[in-house]
Amino acid sequence: MRTAILIASGLAAGPLIGGLVSGLDRILTARMQSRIGPPVLQPFYDVVKLLFKEPLVVNVWQAFCAYCYIAAASIALVLFFLQSDLLLIFFVQAVGAIFLVIGALSSTSPYSQIGAHRELLQILSYEPLLVLVVVGIYLETGSFKLADIYAWKHPLLLKIPFLFIVLGYALTIKLRKSPFDLSTSHHAHQELVKGLLTDYSGLFLALTEVGHWVEVVLLLGFCTLFWATHWIGMALLLVATYFLEVLVDNITSRMNWRWMLSYVWGVGLTLSIVNLIWLQQG
Repeated sequence: MRTAILIASGLAAGPLIGGLVSGLDRILTARMQSRIGPPVLQPFYDVVKLLFKEPLVVNVWQAFCAYCYIAAASIALVLFFLQSDLLLIFFVQAVGAIFLVIGALSSTSPYSQIGAHRELLQILSYEPLLVLVVVGIYLETGSFKLADIYAWKHPLLLKIPFLFIVLGYALTIKLRKSPFDLSTSHHAHQELVKGLLTDYSGLFLALTEVGHWVEVVLLLGFCTLFWATHWIGMALLLVATYFLEVLVDNITSRMNWRWMLSYVWGVGLTLSIVNLIWLQQG
């Protein structure tokens, strides 16, 4: 019974919390730009509107990839709620990201092709960093199990602060925030030509949007691991982290993929190695 409740909670929490976070994101961005912004439930209105539009796809494979994307994201979040293995969760979400790229590559549209190649470069940028974050958590706690990590008596942020910064880089890329919004974003200048998602419409575009919400909740769940000793500290860390993500998005401009790859790897790998050495010596 407990397992069934956790599974249902994971499946419900992804779209619900993810949609609310997206709505709050839009409002906060609007305030930073001296605008009123849409209502907090606007993301839900947009998805419902997409569900009633005629679904047009380039081919059957593209539709299949949209289903695989949201399925992988949902499974990863459910595994997180079940406090499963952190490495398993990491690889499941990676499979979903790859399917989204494959769906875009199945189209002959140059916008989809370019968006897919940029998304692959983004995956190449953040996936190694996420692996190093997981390794750092293992070296500190001695386990990949989320149940053991949440039971750890000391906040991980105090021992692996640099790895939390590295996780912030990955979070910025996954949230599709500037300066790393290379393949697609929610800004007005990409609403019509949306890179990776250009050829998705109707139901299938709604699936990719909800899948993105689920991934956002999963990544924010990763952040909670760094202060799992008390819910107040956990909440403050999440609020501060997301606020900084929105702030960075509004004060930076998009950079090219060469800068992203060299900067994220250069800074991210350096911080990761320093923190891992610190753990080994400490």
